[in-house]
Amino acid sequence: MNAVTSYNANDCVIDWGAMSITGLAEDMVTGEKDEENFETQVGAQGDVVVNEKNNNLGTVTVTIQHTSPQRDQLIKDAKNGVIQPLWVTNSKLGEKFGGDKARIKKTPSMELGAEAGDLEIEFQVFDYDTTTA
Repeated sequence: MNAVTSYNANDCVIDWGAMSITGLAEDMVTGEKDEENFETQVGAQGDVVVNEKNNNLGTVTVTIQHTSPQRDQLIKDAKNGVIQPLWVTNSKLGEKFGGDKARIKKTPSMELGAEAGDLEIEFQVFDYDTTTA
């Protein structure tokens, strides 16, 4: 028998410090570690050395609508260089990614035209981690 599962974007919670980010755009959020976990080197005789990388930097990009209630605070935090926790959680899927120390890389670019454009808020996470249930 085939399993039937469901996904609901409303189950995704993005916490920036004590504030939950709402008013998310269609793309919502992505996160990934900035560098591979290891690098290999091969010697002249074929011996392999695995060099462990200890870089825990990650990038989380949150896409919000121009009308997000948190837009002004996120822009203010970017300008002020605020460092605080950023966690993205989906308890139904058992996924969580982010870290306890993150900072917004820069103020987002603005786009206004026939429609209000979405804003991408890019966070540098200094202790990026991801977990699954």
